[in-house]
Amino acid sequence: MKVIILAGGRGTRFAEETSVKPKPMIEIGGYPILWHIMNIYAHHSFKEFVVALGYKGDVIKDYFLRYRPSNSDFTVNLANGEINFHKPNGTDWIIHMIDTGIDTLTGGRLHRLEPLLKSDGTFLMTYGDGVSDINISDLLAFHRRHGKLATLTAVRPPARFGTMKFEGNQVSEFKEKPQTGEGWINGGFYVMEPGVFDYLHGDQTILELDPLERLAADGQLMAYKHEGFWQCMDTLRDKLRLESIWNSGAVPWKVW
Repeated sequence: MKVIILAGGRGTRFAEETSVKPKPMIEIGGYPILWHIMNIYAHHSFKEFVVALGYKGDVIKDYFLRYRPSNSDFTVNLANGEINFHKPNGTDWIIHMIDTGIDTLTGGRLHRLEPLLKSDGTFLMTYGDGVSDINISDLLAFHRRHGKLATLTAVRPPARFGTMKFEGNQVSEFKEKPQTGEGWINGGFYVMEPGVFDYLHGDQTILELDPLERLAADGQLMAYKHEGFWQCMDTLRDKLRLESIWNSGAVPWKVW
């Protein structure tokens, strides 16, 4: 089963970094966030990826073209260019790098992948900027039970500020940046059937607007509610938070 990762956006909120690299290549703990996301799926034995490239897609291509030499010991014969790797590096992924256009929007990127996906049946999809401790196998099982065209993962994002409860002017309870108690949002981590392509039309289709709205109206969209860790990387504040978590050694999304 293929895993689609939308990795073509410009990431304008990270202008200092995205002037030279696409947002999915911004590093957390020395590795691109794209690498973290792929490891989440690979842990659940989903190891065939379709990376929908766009803005500075060559940077992602170069990273994976150099991935094995950069992570392995090898011997090179300069006379004939032959390279012998000393041992497998343990990463047995298959990665399809597909150019889906510089200015193509989210639904348009998926639409461009239709020839590659439509005959394969069920596929997984996510964005190239969010991590979670979600159990992908459970998500897929949930999708198969309900039989609809699409499943998205609903999450409760971490609050930006701490909260307090009072008795008069006395603080009776204080919580630093808790998970919000209500207000589910779309956290990505989709499962979809090929019938979803009937809801996509052209490069300027925004998946999160008309397609998902019509799928919901047609009774074809279900939500897998994930109560655990989830964090997107929309801002520098988010990146610094993820870096801090990684450096702490207690990393919820590091399930591999």
